[in-house]
Amino acid sequence: MSDPGGMGKAAVVCLAALLGNVLRIMSLLPESASFEELVQDYFLAVRGAGLMLSALDTELLTSWARLGVPFQVVARGITRSAEKALWDARPGEPVLRSLRACRRQVEAEIKKYLARSAGGGEAGPGRPGLTWEETRHARLRAVLERIAEQWPSLASRVEQLQGQLLSTVPQEPAQLDVQELRVFFALLRAQPFAQRIHLWRAARLDGADAQAMSPRSRRLSRRFRVLAQVRRYLGVVEA
Repeated sequence: MSDPGGMGKAAVVCLAALLGNVLRIMSLLPESASFEELVQDYFLAVRGAGLMLSALDTELLTSWARLGVPFQVVARGITRSAEKALWDARPGEPVLRSLRACRRQVEAEIKKYLARSAGGGEAGPGRPGLTWEETRHARLRAVLERIAEQWPSLASRVEQLQGQLLSTVPQEPAQLDVQELRVFFALLRAQPFAQRIHLWRAARLDGADAQAMSPRSRRLSRRFRVLAQVRRYLGVVEA
């Protein structure tokens, strides 16, 4: 791979590694990890700082755990909250100050999941309502249609993704996360080389907090920031 414009071999190697290990880092804790451990690990990685939750955050997390929703539902709310906060954060400042800052978005996701998890969404005459998985899958397809309209250069890639990667509806929240991750990394790979490197560099987490994080948390934090940059660049508000 060439290195136009002196982009730097290290950035090229890191980007290739990130794109090539999407599935490997989807779950960075053991399968035996509890709901609370998964949420704490994800929040702190996305936040980009800290080693543990406060007492108030732990209390809130416990209340979510009692609802019995999948970890991915809560993680989605954290991700959306963090994306909105990312652009307002000052250099070196954590994206989110507390888990409580995500409460509104997380509980909105929980409400949607509980309403649709048993097919309880709005239904038309003679047909059942969409499940949470079907609703999220349909929204992702709609997002891709808008991207194809706004970015003609990506139209052929979007058509390929719609016909192959999005041809079926995943039945599990974790599978939906993998599907969405693959879609946006495919769109990143479709960008010109210089733009890919620019997005990668914009997503870097530097400073003492980054050094204090475990390698696993740094990978997860990097993935969140790269995806946030890609979504913002493509004008994606929600998916």
